[in-house]
Amino acid sequence: MQTTGRLVACCAVLAGMSGLGFSNLGVKEFAVTAKGGDPVSGREIYVNTCIRCHGIDGKGALGIKLVPPPADLTSLTVQSRLDGTLFRRIHEGKPNTAMGAWKHALSDEEIWDVLAYVRTFGVESGGQP
Repeated sequence: MQTTGRLVACCAVLAGMSGLGFSNLGVKEFAVTAKGGDPVSGREIYVNTCIRCHGIDGKGALGIKLVPPPADLTSLTVQSRLDGTLFRRIHEGKPNTAMGAWKHALSDEEIWDVLAYVRTFGVESGGQP
């Protein structure tokens, strides 16, 4: 049951990072770094919670029927955001999307770990600025 809750929350969070209108979210950029998030732990959390909407590759194809569709986590739009901004999106969610707030399902440390893993999508695809 807890895994299902995490999955729904992660999908909601990642959908909120959708490139559609992402630059006009009204969320200030936060100059906070990933605080040493662990991408290995982040991958485990991602696989158990985020993969249903964002897919194994982070491109969002599995949640394509969501409106708006989930963010392409490999995109320059997502990868160019500051860590603090993405942390806040995962923590707080994005209104009017499937991306809900994960602050009740994941600890801050777990969110930093997921973010560290999401950053590997940029490195693999060349999306990191």
